Amino acid sequence: MAARTAKKKTTRPAAKSASKTMTKSALINHLAEKNEMTRKEVVAFMDTLLSTAYKEAKNGFTLPGIGKLVLVNRKARMGRNPATGETIKIPAKKVVKFRVAKAAKDAILPGKK
Repeated sequence: MAARTAKKKTTRPAAKSASKTMTKSALINHLAEKNEMTRKEVVAFMDTLLSTAYKEAKNGFTLPGIGKLVLVNRKARMGRNPATGETIKIPAKKVVKFRVAKAAKDAILPGKK
């Protein structure tokens, strides 16, 4: 057998962190570092925050400066089965929506001046 030659790996320039989505683990690490907390404390806080948000969503749950969870009644409507093209009736139902706060919109997408 002939010996294989190793290909030289080329390094790419580091991608900007803004283009990469922050993962849950990265968020936990960031919060722990910034607030001088352990990862365990941050995870416990996040779990409490999420369970509270889930329980209170039916009444409306607000995260100041970020947005709020609201329960919305969606009306019944006519739709179409994409496989057959047949018209079908889609029943009314309740859905949870997230409304982004104006402060978050302005911070993320600077508006016209």
